Amino acid sequence: MQEMQPLKVHSYLSQSEIARHLEGVEFIMMAGPSMMAEGHPIHFTIILNTADVIPEEVKPLILEKFCREYTITATSHVLSNRERIAFALTTQETPMPRHIIDNAEANTIPWKLLHIIDFLGDSEGFKEAKDGLSGWSYSYN
Repeated sequence: MQEMQPLKVHSYLSQSEIARHLEGVEFIMMAGPSMMAEGHPIHFTIILNTADVIPEEVKPLILEKFCREYTITATSHVLSNRERIAFALTTQETPMPRHIIDNAEANTIPWKLLHIIDFLGDSEGFKEAKDGLSGWSYSYN
């Protein structure tokens, strides 16, 4: 497993920059190594570009769709909820989505309420995450 070096955050997008940045974005797929590697070596976060409340009976169907499309198996520890997401500028080409959990931090960093699906799983399509690297990819409408 490669040693992960955290990305240096230079700044965060403002509220208006977040709105412009998300124009045309359908979802963002993030993957990284899981802390619970036994059977669930990858930590996935799917960020849907919506703040709409998704009905409870629809949430598992959305997860199943992504699992089918990305050949993700053995899902566990699923969180599907609206959460605060900030967008950090780093050395990477696209802004890095960042889940803001801490209330104090939420008062100092611009963020947008978006629906996330956060879970552990496995997939042969995310070898880099199994090797210790994290990354994200934007999907556009």
